[in-house]
Amino acid sequence: MNVAAGQQKRFLSIHEYLSMELLQKQGIKTPRGGVAKTGAEAYEIAQKLGTEDMVIKAQVLAGGRGKGTFDSGLKGGVRTIFSPREAQMFAEQMLGHKLVTKQTGAGGKICNSVYICERQYVRREYYFAVLMDRKSQGPVMVASSQGGVDIESVAAENPEAILQLPIDINKGVDRAAVRDLAERMGFTPKCVDQATDTMINLYDLFMQKDATMVEINPMAESSDHEVICMDAKINFDDNADFRQKEVHALRDVTQEDPREVAAAKYNLNYIGLDGSIGCLVNGAGLAMSTMDIIKLHGGEPANFLDVGGGATADQVTEAFKIISSDPRVTTIFTNIFGGIMSCRVIAQGIIAAASTLQLQIPLVVRLQGTEVDEAKKLIAESGLRIICSDDLDDAASKSVKLSQMVSMARDAKINVSFELPI
Repeated sequence: MNVAAGQQKRFLSIHEYLSMELLQKQGIKTPRGGVAKTGAEAYEIAQKLGTEDMVIKAQVLAGGRGKGTFDSGLKGGVRTIFSPREAQMFAEQMLGHKLVTKQTGAGGKICNSVYICERQYVRREYYFAVLMDRKSQGPVMVASSQGGVDIESVAAENPEAILQLPIDINKGVDRAAVRDLAERMGFTPKCVDQATDTMINLYDLFMQKDATMVEINPMAESSDHEVICMDAKINFDDNADFRQKEVHALRDVTQEDPREVAAAKYNLNYIGLDGSIGCLVNGAGLAMSTMDIIKLHGGEPANFLDVGGGATADQVTEAFKIISSDPRVTTIFTNIFGGIMSCRVIAQGIIAAASTLQLQIPLVVRLQGTEVDEAKKLIAESGLRIICSDDLDDAASKSVKLSQMVSMARDAKINVSFELPI
């Protein structure tokens, strides 16, 4: 389980072909190519490229595509192709199918489009990225002479091969320093100035679009001494969506957890996990503590869900819908400390959710703080069998035990339901 403490951080990631389009608009050279959503479109794009050397890439937001496997049986989400007919054939085996890679999990991710581009034969491949760096508290250029491979492996096996250039965000880019970086990366003298321009343009893109990462792997030097960005991965700061509407309109929600997409619509902070106890909590710190105490009692949380300090009863109801939509959830544990948040509002949401969703799993509630007595009265008068506890340790213990009961019944294929209405 890996959840960022303090606050939830989400970075928009867009498909490779969209990243390439942004690079091209910035004046950065990339291989010629186009995106297709049908086999016929793939054939047409390959024909227009006018070359026999091409690559077709499944547009799935996950690493390891080349070694992935489709549920159609096709192996490899990145394939070399040599004719429009092959482009159509592979496109039809990729489109509409799920690609399973080392990063997608067993469920895989759906492929709705393919990117077909010319295949470049290059002299050398490099790695280049612009990232936000905690240590220098600003952007940093990260580069290596070893591109086209897993950069994490390079960093682990040969850390000296990783070069860094911190950028003072107030002063901007020092061209001489970037040129020195290009020389240390190993670009030939004929390419150094072009590589310098390319890296500065990538930094400008990073800043202009509120990116959190611009990664080019590989950045290549062609046989005729041109610098080409062969592949691109760009992430953007979700906190800047109010001023980057055009970029955030490129989001592909089919690549995201549908529960997280639904939560975002109601301004709920949700991250799906692998456990069986659904958690509804206010405040990231309390949410982390709740997950810890569940694990302390031998349980596993099914999610991180922070309703925040200003949630409404409708938001609480939606939160219950999202939690209960996970078939692995066997118990829901609500833990609220009312400061800014009113326990009465939470109680109204709990009652509405329990009444309308026909929950058939145990619901454990712990409420403390603002208007807690009013909240307890509402729950008591609701006529619903909600298990209440004032003590966090006791509430967590009950949640784990009830979850184990439901899990045991499911394993034994015994249909046990917990009806909340009396």
